[in-house]
Amino acid sequence: MAAIPAAALDLQGHRGARGLFPENTLPAFAAALAIGVSTLELDTVVTADDVLVVSHDPLLNPDITRTGGEWLPRDTAVAIRTLRYEALCRYDVGRIDPRSAYARRFPRQQAVDDTAIPTLAGVFALVRRAHNDVVRFNIETKISPEHPALAPSPERFAKLLIAQIRAAGMQSRATIQSFDWRTLDIVQREAPEIATVHLSAQRDWMDNIRAGEPASARTAGHHVSSHGGSVPRLVRAAAGRIWSPYFGDLTAESLREAKALGLRVIVWTVNEADDVRRMMALGVDGIISDYPDLLREIAAQAGFTLPPATPVAP
Repeated sequence: MAAIPAAALDLQGHRGARGLFPENTLPAFAAALAIGVSTLELDTVVTADDVLVVSHDPLLNPDITRTGGEWLPRDTAVAIRTLRYEALCRYDVGRIDPRSAYARRFPRQQAVDDTAIPTLAGVFALVRRAHNDVVRFNIETKISPEHPALAPSPERFAKLLIAQIRAAGMQSRATIQSFDWRTLDIVQREAPEIATVHLSAQRDWMDNIRAGEPASARTAGHHVSSHGGSVPRLVRAAAGRIWSPYFGDLTAESLREAKALGLRVIVWTVNEADDVRRMMALGVDGIISDYPDLLREIAAQAGFTLPPATPVAP
C-alpha cells in the first residue's frame, strides 16, 4: 500500500490503552502517548460536586475498584454521581480483580497500584506535560435516559463538558461522543466549534438504535425507521459529522453510504489483528483499540504516516 498522508487514519487508544494499563487512568493515557496515537479515547462521568472525572462506569466497577486494600463488594452499587470528588479519590482503580472475567479478557494489563480515577482536567494536564500539541481527545458522555439519577441532565452534562474543554483551550482538538444523542444535540447548539460523534451499536448486548421498536430514547427524537433503516442517514438527520459504529456492524455498503453523505467513520473497539486489517482495507477514517501498540504496528506495515510518540510520566 502506498504511503497515506498523516491523519488519514485516526489511531485511537481506547480508554487510553486498556489492554496494557488500567483503563481510563493517567498510566493508560501516558502509555498511549508513549506508543503514539492520534487520539485519546475516554469516558466522562460527573461527581456530586460537578467535577468531570474519567470513568467508563457511572457505578464504581467491582472488577477494578478497591478501598482500604479490599475489593469493592459485588453487591455494592456506588454511584459516582453520589460522591464528592475528594471521596472518590479514596478508591484505587489500578488493578483488575484476578478472579473476574475482565482479568481473563485482558491478561496483558499491567497493574499500577494506588491509582485514582482522574479528572478530565488531569488528562489535559498530562498531555501538556508530554509537550504533545497535536493529540486529540474523543470524550464520551456516560449518560442514559434509562438511568437519569446516575448523571446530571443532558443539558447540564453537555455544558459542564463544553466549559472544561474551552477552559483548557482544546476546542479544536476535542470531539464529544455518546450513545445518548441528547447530549450531542446540546453540544451542536451550544458549541458548534466542537465536533460531535454519534456512537451506534445494534447488538444483543448493546443497542441504542432500537430499529425493532417504535422509538429510541437514546437517539434524541430521531428514529431509524424514518430513514429507510439506514444508520448513516439517521446520523446525518441528527446533524452528525462523524459516525462511530461498533466495527462488527459496519459493512462495505454502509461505509459507502456514510461517505456519500459526507460522514467520517470511526469504528470501535477493534482488538484483533485481522479485524484491524479488514477495517483498514474497507477504508474507515479511524479505529479505536484497546491495544494502540498493535494498531500502530499494523498501520506502519500498511504504509500510514504515524502520529508522534511523546513519552511522559503519569
